[in-house]
Amino acid sequence: MTVPYSISRRRLGSSVALGAAAALLPPGLRTAHAATPEEIKRRGRLMVGVLTDYPPFGGTDSSQNPAGYDVDVARLLVKELGVELQLVPLTGPNRIPFLLTNKVDMLIATFGITEERAKQVLFSNPYSALTTYILAPRSTRITGPEDLKGVRVGVARASTQDIAVVAIAPREIRLMRFDDDATTTQSIISGQTQAIGASNTVLAQLTAGYPNLQIEPKFTLRAQANGMAFRRQDEALRDWSNTFIKSIVDNGELAKIHQRWFNAPMEPLPPMPQF
Repeated sequence: MTVPYSISRRRLGSSVALGAAAALLPPGLRTAHAATPEEIKRRGRLMVGVLTDYPPFGGTDSSQNPAGYDVDVARLLVKELGVELQLVPLTGPNRIPFLLTNKVDMLIATFGITEERAKQVLFSNPYSALTTYILAPRSTRITGPEDLKGVRVGVARASTQDIAVVAIAPREIRLMRFDDDATTTQSIISGQTQAIGASNTVLAQLTAGYPNLQIEPKFTLRAQANGMAFRRQDEALRDWSNTFIKSIVDNGELAKIHQRWFNAPMEPLPPMPQF
């Protein structure tokens, strides 16, 4: 059963503050002790940091408990480990600080794999992707950038999708900039725009809340690889998690989670970024 979503006002680029927050941590707070799968099994519990403000990756259910794609992946992971799951709700800016101060063992928190972050944490192979598309009703014929000539296309001002659309758009596009993802999304609901540049999270919200609009991806603008994150000394836990990710991709369990929360088939995961 899919949990209904409200339109999120969290911008795609809001996690820029992560690096700055972690940089404020004194080096002494970073423990040299490595968390291994064997130690976690002896402890009988795994503390996983998740977002609760970014559905359907990480939101809350009707009882305000963490719920979403990331939470379902975490539940499969602890089932494989044979331990209990302790979910720790986080916000974008405190993901790295909570990890580096040992308040969580790992992050499964829609964490984009970037070169700057990789200087502070270890990343698993991608287990999800934050994909940005041109979205429009099924009846609207758009197959590529050239079809955007004369089309009213909405984007959140100065967002990732704004930059991506400008890079590929024909000169004749009628680009309309809004203050955030929520107002951009409302523009296609009301008919103010004919298409929008938005992520798969917005697509899931539109599919769940406005199925009559028949909004679908027309083409991909960008795919951000998301990885689980670990302290830099926790290589054994990272390696175990990579094996786990491969197993749930191969056996179809990850595709089932994606279908549940995004109401769409899972596309192939992006490759691990190389820095």
